[in-house]
Amino acid sequence: MNPTPAADTLFYPFHLCHEETLRRLLARFRRVHFRDYMALQLSPFSGTTAYADRMGGTFPELVTAGRLVQGHNVSGPLNDAGRFLIDRDLTDVRWRRLFHEAIRGDRRFQRGLFDPTHAMTVGRDVVPGPAALLRLMHEEFLYQSFTVEAVQQLSRQRLTGNEAFRFEYGLALVKTAAAQYYTIHLAGIHHLTVSTDSSAHFQLLSSTLDREDQRLPNHLVIRAGY
Repeated sequence: MNPTPAADTLFYPFHLCHEETLRRLLARFRRVHFRDYMALQLSPFSGTTAYADRMGGTFPELVTAGRLVQGHNVSGPLNDAGRFLIDRDLTDVRWRRLFHEAIRGDRRFQRGLFDPTHAMTVGRDVVPGPAALLRLMHEEFLYQSFTVEAVQQLSRQRLTGNEAFRFEYGLALVKTAAAQYYTIHLAGIHHLTVSTDSSAHFQLLSSTLDREDQRLPNHLVIRAGY
């Protein structure tokens, strides 16, 4: 699909992108929009941490020129619409298969959710990163049932062993689907197309859009050489 020169696009699913990706997006679109870091609040006492860094910190001249738009908030507790769409993703067999294949074979996708180069805290245990990732790749997780409520309930417990890994996998599912929900929501209210340089996230969002019969222009920047 060829957007008009006046089109604006929202980068997803991350709040930062590679400089070369930004260059390519600016060559194609009038303005590129960025969300802030997503900090989900699963319960009053559980959630993910937010970071204050923004693309404009590296490219302030693009903010001044109006080519880079930032500050779209995607943090806090999920609303009912978000929970509904996330649960639809989590019960979608095709979407779950795409997610699991990305966990198993896409290093960039893995790094966006976990940090396998360092030890990971899984429940009350500290596990070497590669060993933890290998455990999360196990086929059993593909067939386990997850909902936002189930992951929230797990977040309130002191977990060890299999249940701790179940929570880590479920949280990764919810974070991925929540980023998608915010992508669709922001694109709708601001009349944006959406763009990514992650083929795994592109496939996941495309699958959701097809299932929901939503016609949101979705663009993939092919990363080559960087």
